[in-house]
Amino acid sequence: MRSKLFVPGSRPELFEKALASRADGISFDLEDAVAESAKSEARNQLASFLASLGTTDKTLVVRVNGQDTAHYQADLEALVGTRLDIINLPKVEGPEQILQLVADLQRLEQQRPAAANVQILANIESPRGLRMAAEIAGAHPRVMGLQLGFADLLEPLGINRHEASVIRQIQLAVRMAAGEANVAAYDAAFAAIKDVEGYREEARFARSLGFTGKSCIHPTQIDMANEAFVPAAEEIERARRVLAAADEADAAGVGAYTVDGHMVDAPFVQRARTVIEQARQAGLLTP
Repeated sequence: MRSKLFVPGSRPELFEKALASRADGISFDLEDAVAESAKSEARNQLASFLASLGTTDKTLVVRVNGQDTAHYQADLEALVGTRLDIINLPKVEGPEQILQLVADLQRLEQQRPAAANVQILANIESPRGLRMAAEIAGAHPRVMGLQLGFADLLEPLGINRHEASVIRQIQLAVRMAAGEANVAAYDAAFAAIKDVEGYREEARFARSLGFTGKSCIHPTQIDMANEAFVPAAEEIERARRVLAAADEADAAGVGAYTVDGHMVDAPFVQRARTVIEQARQAGLLTP
C-alpha cells in the first residue's frame, strides 16, 4: 500500500467514495475518529458494509479500538469473517499485545470456517512502543508491518511534530525495527492538509528509508503518496542494469562486479529486485 486512506467508521456515506479513490488501501477507523457515544453504531455499520462488499482491488484495513477498552473484543467479534485483510492494532507497546490479538483472531476464525487469516498492522505511537518496535514486529508471522503514529507519540511529550531532525530519527528507528523482522514500515499521517510540500517531503524521505507507503487523512494526499512511493524511471533502469549484470556474473561464477562504475554484489541485487517489483505493482512494468 503506497497510500492508505483513513475513513471514519462513523461516516458510512464515505465508504463507497473511499473505495472509488486511487488509494491502494482503505483504513476504516473505529478508534480515534469515532466518538465514544457512536462506537457501537459505527462498528455495526462497518461490519455490515464489509460483510456485503463484493470484490475489490483495495487492501481493506480496520483500526480497532485498543485492547484496554471495552470495545476491542466487540470490534473483533463484529469484523472477523467479513471482507477484511488487516487489523490495525493501536498503541502497541509489546509483543504480548500481538500474541493476544493472534489468539483472539484464531479463536474467532475457528468458530467461522469461512474467515480468512487476517494480518496485523501494529501501531508504534508511544515511547515504549518505539523502544520495543523490533520485538513487536517479530512477535508473530501475522504481523505484516509497523505503522508509525506521530500524534500520540509526540504531542503528549511536547515535541514539535514538524521538527525534521526528530521525525527522521524516529522514521529510521521504526524502519530498522521493521527490517529486523522483514516486515513493511508505513509512515505516519500528516495533519496539515494544506501543507502540500510538507507532505511530499516527508513521504519522499520515508521512501528513501525504505518505507512502503504513507497514511492519508484526506483524498488530496493520495496522489502525493502514490507518486512518492513509486521508483523513478532512472531508478528502474539502473535496477534493470544491475539484474542483467547479476545474471552475467552468475553465469561466469563472479561474486562482485561493477555497474555504472560502482561495485555491486548481493545486497545491491536484492535492492534491484525490490525496485522492479515495486514498479510492477505500480503498473509501470509488465511481468
